[in-house]
Amino acid sequence: MLSSGIEDGRSDQWSYGAIDVVVKRNGYGRQIASFETEIDVKGIGEVPGVFIRAPRVVSISGDVEVLATYDHGDGVHPVLLRQGNAWGCSFHPELTSDSRVHELFVKSL
Repeated sequence: MLSSGIEDGRSDQWSYGAIDVVVKRNGYGRQIASFETEIDVKGIGEVPGVFIRAPRVVSISGDVEVLATYDHGDGVHPVLLRQGNAWGCSFHPELTSDSRVHELFVKSL
């Protein structure tokens, strides 16, 4: 939703263009391929990562800072990033009881 471009998107899909990245819609697979894994976040350590129909970042430009990556077996991909005050996340930190990603976001404001 915040990316500057979407691969494999729907014809009626658009984005805000707040972060200079291109993402692939459902880049880790459809809902049946959802998974959970630990993600090492810069400045925090390991947090639970819940991936449900997650977008995969396929390219980055500009001054985007990568805060966490994940190797899904086909290479390392950014899964948490920010550009200015805009943050993008491929996993769902709100679906766990761990609030550290949210706390990091609030502290960055």
